[in-house]
Amino acid sequence: MKIIKTKKKPLDLILLLFTWLAIAATVAVLVMVVGYVLMNGVGYIRPSLFAWNFTTENQSLMPAIMGTLMIVGLALIVAVPLGVGSAIYLVEYARRGSIFVKIVRTMTETLAGIPSIVYGLFGFIFFGVFLGWGLSLLSGALTVTIMILPLIMRATEESLKSVPDSFREGSFGLGAGRLRTVGRIVLPAAMPGILGGVILAIGRIVGETAAIIFTLGNVARMPNNLFDTGRTLSAHMYALANEGTHPGEAHATAAVLLVVVILVNALASFVTKFIRGRA
Repeated sequence: MKIIKTKKKPLDLILLLFTWLAIAATVAVLVMVVGYVLMNGVGYIRPSLFAWNFTTENQSLMPAIMGTLMIVGLALIVAVPLGVGSAIYLVEYARRGSIFVKIVRTMTETLAGIPSIVYGLFGFIFFGVFLGWGLSLLSGALTVTIMILPLIMRATEESLKSVPDSFREGSFGLGAGRLRTVGRIVLPAAMPGILGGVILAIGRIVGETAAIIFTLGNVARMPNNLFDTGRTLSAHMYALANEGTHPGEAHATAAVLLVVVILVNALASFVTKFIRGRA
């Protein structure tokens, strides 16, 4: 069989060159950011930074780490069932092209584009003042829940739409109902994309500062209950950098935050590959 070689046009070569330049620029920026954070932060990491209680001497990160984990956990407990369930209804149960579906999707896209500080102001007024919860763990968690809900909904919708209709038709043909088809056929096939949306949501929560300060507060202590105040890693880093008296500890916090994000992404990637292998 004779292979016919086609000559690339000048426009194709130009586009290929721009593509490689974009890849190189992206990798270079990533390496510079990660390298800068680690080089300036690792040297200031010491055991006292992980003491259980924060003091002016140790500048401990542990209350901020625990506050971050609590915020992430509470937000995902509320946002994942709501976001995934809403997306399942819109894709699998609602009539395609209906006015209701269009309105919900328009509202979801609008919510996704609202600045985080607006969410923080809303959370402070509604949860903190109107409901009387003040600066608390619950106020912060519910505020970031509203922030990440559109992200999880859109990621789940796109994942469900990517599942071929032949999967559903085959399941229906074997006598399975819609609920069993969605739970046993569609959701497992769409799970990698859903997990991708959850990962992005976790990244947004971990990196959020303005909305957290407005609703959770910025007190360097461990929250004792849902109505207690606290601080997250991003807020802790902002406080240290803003004070200007502990730049080394601020860089150390950035390094720890970066490592946490990398570990979360690695764990999510492992879970995604595990699910694909079992499917």
